[in-house]
Amino acid sequence: MIFIPAIVRPLEPSARQWSLAFVGGQLLLPEPEDQPLAPHGDAGWHATADTVHYLGRLDGADCWALRLPEVPAGWRALPLRTAMMGLPEALAGLAGRAAQLLDWDRTHRFCGVCGTPTEVQPGERARRCPACGHSAYPRISPAMMALVWRPGQVLLARAPHFAPGMYSALAGFVEAGESIEQCIRREVAEEVGVEVGRLSYYGSQSWPFPNSLMIAFSAEWTGGDIVPQPGEIEDAQWFALDALPKIPPRFSISGHLIRDTVEQLRGFS
Repeated sequence: MIFIPAIVRPLEPSARQWSLAFVGGQLLLPEPEDQPLAPHGDAGWHATADTVHYLGRLDGADCWALRLPEVPAGWRALPLRTAMMGLPEALAGLAGRAAQLLDWDRTHRFCGVCGTPTEVQPGERARRCPACGHSAYPRISPAMMALVWRPGQVLLARAPHFAPGMYSALAGFVEAGESIEQCIRREVAEEVGVEVGRLSYYGSQSWPFPNSLMIAFSAEWTGGDIVPQPGEIEDAQWFALDALPKIPPRFSISGHLIRDTVEQLRGFS
């Protein structure tokens, strides 16, 4: 599936369209449960939607982000994370994009400088204040993810809000004035009390909970004993490569990072 992002809808609309519609922050999926999300003709949603944004085209079909006041007949609403886990990668990414744009639109209806109602700007993804000229663009919050390793082991931790038994790599938001590398070393030291040396970039993932860009690395341990940060880290341990606890699925970049790094480390052992 090929997605081409855009802000302005083409003059010639596609015959069918993808509708990424939300009610109360939950994504709408078809009933019954075994029916996949698919492009369809005009469902009349645009006339009743509170908010509509054009996203681009997926496999030649126009894509829309919509916020509806209620769930239409024949549809069901699911939490975004749950819904994304059951969608193909391209559709999951599109749903995350739609959710972030709708959240940005909802939270920037008024100017943060003078309080005047803002206006959507044609031709760009922005809301502008007609009084003072301040423009607000969709917010992206960069966050680091680091899988700390040493020969034969990886360091995994769990936060209080994790599912029971779930462990993952370390993560934290980049602070103002900080590089991603500085953020990794600071967050690792704060969260588990260890020091890291060589960093290896792994990849990135847009993460719409609510508007993060996860930037993932593996980080070589150079010293220090694990000291979990109170209130942030419930538990952290070194795990042997063949004795991992429950870890996130490949739906998230943490699931990819842990599995792929472990496979790489096994090749060196």
